[in-house]
Amino acid sequence: MTWLITGGAGYIGAHVVRAMTGAGERTVVYDDLSTGVPDRVPDGVPLVVGSTLDGGRVARALRDHEITGVVHLAAKKQVAESVSLPLHYYRENVEGLRVLLDAVTSADVRSFVFSSSAAVYGMPYTAGPVTEETPCLPLSPYGETKLAGEWLVRAAGAATGLSTACLRYFNVAGAARPDLADRGVSHLIPMIFERLADGLPPRVFGDDHPTPDGTCVRDYIHVVDLAEAHVAAAHALASAPGRNLTVNIGRGEGVSVREMIDRVNTLTGHDRPPVITPRRPGDPAHVVASAERAAAELNWKAHLGLDDMITSAWSGRQRTHP
Repeated sequence: MTWLITGGAGYIGAHVVRAMTGAGERTVVYDDLSTGVPDRVPDGVPLVVGSTLDGGRVARALRDHEITGVVHLAAKKQVAESVSLPLHYYRENVEGLRVLLDAVTSADVRSFVFSSSAAVYGMPYTAGPVTEETPCLPLSPYGETKLAGEWLVRAAGAATGLSTACLRYFNVAGAARPDLADRGVSHLIPMIFERLADGLPPRVFGDDHPTPDGTCVRDYIHVVDLAEAHVAAAHALASAPGRNLTVNIGRGEGVSVREMIDRVNTLTGHDRPPVITPRRPGDPAHVVASAERAAAELNWKAHLGLDDMITSAWSGRQRTHP
């Protein structure tokens, strides 16, 4: 098969392209380069520069490269930004997906893997693992656009026979190589690195949550494992046309913010205890994935641990900030 990877020049997208090509799949990257980096696209993989809002350009890319499957990662993804720019997020994430699906179904593409998020769950009313049946109550326009995207994908699949998989990512970290590392500072590990580099103590937003050490607990997944989950989803759809999957992608293990800071300090040679600041509104105390469906439906499980995530991310940080 030949797969169009939207957002394939981004942090996660570049890892998905690497995993798909490593599995013997032909890939084409489609990216508007608003945050993507052309150098992340491997030699020999075509790069089409364009927006998913440009239906004509999408249709030409599908036709010219004889695309048979799509992995859709292109999206705006900053939660705080989505609160201040909700119309922009709905346009890019929902309307962009609608335009893409219109082109995909018109071109008779048969498989579609959608990048969703644990943000669809919002603040789960459970201290146990979050399953795919946990009610979805997103707390931000970003989370809303991901949930609306799932609805669009499933509806298109039901109407046209398009095989679909919605992958709900948990907290992504790490890198396959230093040059592929996350260059943003919106996630916890890069935020800790940024504070340490500035000679400041890492921040903890509240230590009075109902968790063992009072800090928020999250499920972290190495980006390499996440990329392999896309390969597994692509193969699952290709092997059984007409499937409609919704799957959590996480390790099923919780790590508190304090535990993460302690581990980053140890692995990077720092010794900066955190400073406690007030809770952020809407921060759930505990969000950890149930990974059972991913194992059953995709025959996939995560293999890389927290130390792999931190050390590989730190190598990437050292490369970009020597």
